[in-house]
Amino acid sequence: MTIRGAGRIARAGSTALGDMAREYAGSDVDAFISELALARDTILASRPTAVSLWNGVHATLRGVDGCRSVADARELVVSNSEDFVRRSLTAVEEIARIGAKRISDGDTILTHCNSSAALGVIKEAHRQGKDIRVYATESRPWRQGILTVNDLASAGIDTTLIIDSAVRSVMKRVDKVFVGADTVTSHGALVNKVGTSQLALAAHEARVQFYVCSETYKFSPMTLYGDMVTIEERDISEVVRPGEVPDSVKIFNPVFDSTPARYIDAIITELGMISPGSVYDVMVRQFGDEILRG
Repeated sequence: MTIRGAGRIARAGSTALGDMAREYAGSDVDAFISELALARDTILASRPTAVSLWNGVHATLRGVDGCRSVADARELVVSNSEDFVRRSLTAVEEIARIGAKRISDGDTILTHCNSSAALGVIKEAHRQGKDIRVYATESRPWRQGILTVNDLASAGIDTTLIIDSAVRSVMKRVDKVFVGADTVTSHGALVNKVGTSQLALAAHEARVQFYVCSETYKFSPMTLYGDMVTIEERDISEVVRPGEVPDSVKIFNPVFDSTPARYIDAIITELGMISPGSVYDVMVRQFGDEILRG
């Protein structure tokens, strides 16, 4: 949890592989590729839910198996890493530009957790001179909402921090919801910070538009084959202190939850605004026809 946010996690994983390649001093290309594979598996195991990490790591290592020398492999991995990080950062900027068009002067926005893509949209709308107000959830147990409100307040945006369980209470005052994404499945469902689904349900009940801000590298090609997204659970110490509850009490601390596509009005990507039903087509276009063959 030192690095938070799916995009930041993906860039960190890609950068780590690039740094490893840069610093590799051996001369055996097979040994180098084996070490890269071990590093890949270690990095991926650190955050199993974030498909952005999976896509970033695999984009960084794309083509390395065909290299015949350490020099070629090193150059390829470093180049892939730099390209992925550059495209990732550019994607956030493009999402901000596109998403800000959906915010009107006078809107009240609700956001959850700490998404650089969602915050980019909100800050861009403010930069354009739109008078907006924002509610941000605390996002227990790690309270990423504190990062969010500090970021928004430093940008001069009227911001209110709310506890997670106040979402339905404030929804009557909200015009639009903008959240980020950890993973988007092939059928358009959203896997994101736990509590996102309750925002979507409350927004649906109140007829409030619900937008997902997601770079396309957060789309999960594995879900095309029926693979389930692993919902990571974290240590109970994040929820209770030692001795605070009896040992017989079980603690459930999931990091993410799943929001069905039917509760999502649109997904804002660097390619444009798409419906959840369009995710499959974007996957094929982005990852190539080979993903259909496994």
